[in-house]
Amino acid sequence: MTDTPARPRPKAGILDITAYVGGKATAEGFAEPMKLSSNENALGCSPLASQAYAAIADKLHLYPDGHCKALREAIAQKFGLEPDRLIFTAGSDEIFDLLSQTYLEPGDNAVQGEFGFLSYRIAVRAAQGVIRFAPEPNRRIDVDLILAEVDDRTRIVFIANPGNPTGSWINGPDIRRLHEALPTDVILVLDGAYAEFCDDPEFEDGIELARSASNIIVTRTFSKLHGLAALRVGWAYCPVEMVDAMDRIRSPFNVNAPAQAAALAALNDEAFVQRSLEHVRQWRSWLAQQLGGMGLETYPSAANFVLVRFPNSPGLTARDAEAFLAARGIIVRGVGGYGLPDSLRITVGLEPENRAVIEALAQFFKG
Repeated sequence: MTDTPARPRPKAGILDITAYVGGKATAEGFAEPMKLSSNENALGCSPLASQAYAAIADKLHLYPDGHCKALREAIAQKFGLEPDRLIFTAGSDEIFDLLSQTYLEPGDNAVQGEFGFLSYRIAVRAAQGVIRFAPEPNRRIDVDLILAEVDDRTRIVFIANPGNPTGSWINGPDIRRLHEALPTDVILVLDGAYAEFCDDPEFEDGIELARSASNIIVTRTFSKLHGLAALRVGWAYCPVEMVDAMDRIRSPFNVNAPAQAAALAALNDEAFVQRSLEHVRQWRSWLAQQLGGMGLETYPSAANFVLVRFPNSPGLTARDAEAFLAARGIIVRGVGGYGLPDSLRITVGLEPENRAVIEALAQFFKG
């Protein structure tokens, strides 16, 4: 009998992780389907961002600025922040990875809502941590249920506000109550990927609270509102000590030069930002109204998508509806991986796309 040669093996727990699967991008038989599965900006990106990106074409042989100096100074000025309390990453996902690798020992845990963003659990498990899930009654974060999951091995609490894929949010007083109840050595992550889309008067993105806190990190991205998903630019505001710790393991040139240039231009294009916000507000409410008129349950959303629940009747389930739409070149997001197999997440698209998905669903139920 021949001995099998030894092979490299992943460390414990890696093969137990379910890999992230993004929203579908193709539909059989359609060269350019209507893609409403990834919460991208329906209006594209700022023309100024496109121009800035193109202007870097003859400098691709140069390394990018490893500290994103120009973008750092612009964000600090725009939001009134201290530049040395900012960290820049390849999308928000990298921030979650850095936090987990920096602050979790094997066996430590992090807490998130049961329907929270999939990247949190992946980052925690990759660091050999344990992820704990707090129930979300009515698909909303409940502060008391989050706190009930916190114990002496908890090091991080992840809150997406607004949440993905639910679109729900929690207000400023609840965020402050959560923070006050957490041990001071537990990091509160306030993931604001969709923060700009929330117009609730009581909503707070957490930046003001983070100014005087030693254990809060507020994350933002250029992928959603600014329409730069392809370039992967994220940033976070937190204490200097946290920035220093994470910078020690951050890749030195993690945000490429075209991405930095485009993000800087996008940040300053207020006209595009306002058009994007107005578009989402108008069509988000229209989609919810139309879906509700079909007898479907939707949930209040403060993001650029709506979450809709389908019946469990054979032939009328969320999976059936997803397949029906895909057969007509309309791609939406099944969220069974989030523990919501009865629901679909539909990104706010352009007017023809929004009308097309409603017309197709009307045919689905009629048939």
